[in-house]
Amino acid sequence: MADRPSFAYPPDEWEIIESDFRRDMLPRNESIFTVGNGYIGLRGNLEERRGSYHDGTYLNGFYDSNPIVYTEIATGYARNSQTMLNVTDGKEFRLWVNNEPFDLWTGTILDYRRVLDLRRGVLTREVVWRSPAGKSIAVRSMRAVSFTRRHLALISYSVESLNGEASLVLKSGLDGNMRNQESGKDPRVGSALKGQILKPRGWIVEGSFVALKHETRNTHFILLCAADHHLHTSCPFTMETELEPNHISVVYRIKLKEKEEIRLFKYLAYHTSRDHDPDELIALARQEVSAAREKGFESLLSDQKHFLMCFWEKSDIRIEGDPAVQQSLRFNLFHLLQSTGRDGRTGIAAKGLTGEGYEGHYFWDTEIYVLPFFIYTDPEIGRKLIEFRYGILDKARERASEMSQKGALFPWRTIDGEECSAYYPAGTAQYHINADIVYAMRKYTEVSGDLDFLRRDGAEVLFETARFWVDFGDYIPKKAGRFCLNGVTGPDEYTAIVNNNTYTNLMARDHLEYAVKTAKMLKQKYPDDFAEVSERISLTEEEILAWEKAASGMYIPFDSHSGIYPQDDSFFDKAVWSFEKTPEKCYPLLLHYHPLVIYRHQVLKQPDLVLALFLQGNRFTAADKKRNFDYFPERLA
Repeated sequence: MADRPSFAYPPDEWEIIESDFRRDMLPRNESIFTVGNGYIGLRGNLEERRGSYHDGTYLNGFYDSNPIVYTEIATGYARNSQTMLNVTDGKEFRLWVNNEPFDLWTGTILDYRRVLDLRRGVLTREVVWRSPAGKSIAVRSMRAVSFTRRHLALISYSVESLNGEASLVLKSGLDGNMRNQESGKDPRVGSALKGQILKPRGWIVEGSFVALKHETRNTHFILLCAADHHLHTSCPFTMETELEPNHISVVYRIKLKEKEEIRLFKYLAYHTSRDHDPDELIALARQEVSAAREKGFESLLSDQKHFLMCFWEKSDIRIEGDPAVQQSLRFNLFHLLQSTGRDGRTGIAAKGLTGEGYEGHYFWDTEIYVLPFFIYTDPEIGRKLIEFRYGILDKARERASEMSQKGALFPWRTIDGEECSAYYPAGTAQYHINADIVYAMRKYTEVSGDLDFLRRDGAEVLFETARFWVDFGDYIPKKAGRFCLNGVTGPDEYTAIVNNNTYTNLMARDHLEYAVKTAKMLKQKYPDDFAEVSERISLTEEEILAWEKAASGMYIPFDSHSGIYPQDDSFFDKAVWSFEKTPEKCYPLLLHYHPLVIYRHQVLKQPDLVLALFLQGNRFTAADKKRNFDYFPERLA
């Protein structure tokens, strides 16, 4: 067996451990040590905030929008961007010990350990630190975002004096001066937003309860972030508040005795007008943190542990004899859980709730890569993700109309259902997203046995998207009269605007066949439901026959000489990209070569034919799979 690479985190089956503090690892660790619950995401920033790569707090589906500026524009271009916002930061704790700031960049770190516990859903950190003046303290923090209370996050912060008494000043803050990370030339990193997006709209100070209210610049959503505090100590202390522009701190001044520990509990609530009446936000936040404080920190962590125990009972994949692989699997499953919207109104952002890459948009990855996991382990979450697509069906109908087509066309990238991809060759042209959504919906129905959704809402999605394919495609004489889908982009974004992308055609055929099968089943077993949905969308029998004809006549590119399914009609007519002549500094290709240079070569960003071999595996022989699998990876960038 080949030697294993060195690990950034020591292999452990249930924990991700940072055993020493390294400044060069801060950007990675802020993502790795994110905690979330599918709605709130808290990046793994240090509480004292010094040296942060990017302080981040995110709410799934909370966004601002800006008009997309084109110097040249045509009909059907996406009109507006949408960007998940970096919202009020409640993770902040600043500590002074005998007038010296607790700061890992100064003084001496005597011991350090940070742990993400996948069984408890808690991030802990323990630091033993000596100040420049020689004062030694132990700082311990715990952080969690509640899986059982959607709007709640909780943090505890403890300080112990190790050598004599100490005068502490501990400030717990709410910071509204947050900005999104600018992407520059790389959309994978951040967003196009610049400057302060959240406008201050008020503050509240009532003893240990504080809150900041904001409004988004263009969408005019209201955000309320509130926090309540409880200090556990036998030491004398005073409490006050400090108000700065767009920032509130609750300040504790404490006379700490040697070998004694103080512990400050902080309960955070986030509520927005996307979910509630703006006039109710303050009361809801106050109720949330008050209930949390009354229940208590340890009791809330017990609920968290129980929730995750149930999750792991259903979802765990056990690997014996390889703790590093076991750790990787569980870490990824944990991040799937804490990234996924569970309310039927939100999806899974491209970077989950760890950062702002791809502006927090939802893509086809939800249905093809993530949803199957939940379908098999927690079908209720799977249904909520499918319900999100139904919730934006009207906007999908509008998009199809904008593209001069019938039916519905779901957006390539979105937050609220509007198409946000400004680059249509790798955006709107990826029509396969319709079939991807139906593929996931079909899998959910077949695995869960839940016909209720399919009989009503699901059938409407299925039939409207089937309509799109028949209106979009054409029977081409030079293709022996077969049904063709021209001018499309498959999942491989290095090959754009082609005729008959094999993945797209295969998935569309499967989609149409399922639409016909479902229509016949509903007509026979649930005639009232079928009549209702047919009347709602004016569906005719002639349309169903047209779906059946298109499915049976679908053209699938195939080279009989080599036995290879080309990625599209023109794929074999292109020169193979020379990786030998490509300097290492020129990867990834999309950041160093004009798209037209890439498009005229056989070079792949995603080998979508290989994905088709998996998703449509029943349509290929084992020999087909082996032959085509061997061909395409050699062309991967």
